[in-house]
Amino acid sequence: MIAVTFAHPNESRDFVRLLGGRHREVRVFHTGVGPTAAREKIERFIDSERFDFLISSGFAGGLDPSLGVATLFLGENFSDPTLLEQARDLLICRVGRLVTVERMIEDGRERAALARDHGAKAVDMETECVAKACQARQLPLVSVRAISDSVDAPFPAPANVLFDLAKQRTPSARLAAYLLTHPTAVVRLARFSRQIALARAELAVALKELIENLESARR
Repeated sequence: MIAVTFAHPNESRDFVRLLGGRHREVRVFHTGVGPTAAREKIERFIDSERFDFLISSGFAGGLDPSLGVATLFLGENFSDPTLLEQARDLLICRVGRLVTVERMIEDGRERAALARDHGAKAVDMETECVAKACQARQLPLVSVRAISDSVDAPFPAPANVLFDLAKQRTPSARLAAYLLTHPTAVVRLARFSRQIALARAELAVALKELIENLESARR
């Protein structure tokens, strides 16, 4: 059995559609957005079944300016070496250190500081929590992410306008109020929606191909 985790259904829906009913040995699980949500849920999920390995997936923010939107990224510091090498051989991707943080990183200076202080190329909010739970159970993990926002294509609005971590949803009234007072943000939000769609589609195809190849290798 293979486990594939995402923070939110908005990240996984293309992958779930691609899978259909053809892969009955795959379990998709949503940890929630952010480390607090992930810590609360991931251990129960891992303990619910006997998994051969886990793919920690979803979106990530680019810290390295060369990482564009929809680039596939493997977090080498959280990944099992054998699974990492298999994924690296199969996918057109970038490989590097991934850092997990407590909140969405909006400012370009913060991105630069994270890259400098952690030697990281990308940032997310869940993988470290998932990796720690897997490590405690000796469950192999590979980190596969798609870049949704980058140095050149950042978030279109403040983080607290785009997503409420406590309520785990987009605050619709807050977003509407922001767009009324910042009408130019409508264009940025539309562009960001296209970024998300592109990252989600690239990730779905990559995960399907990776799983099919890993399943064949195990037979």
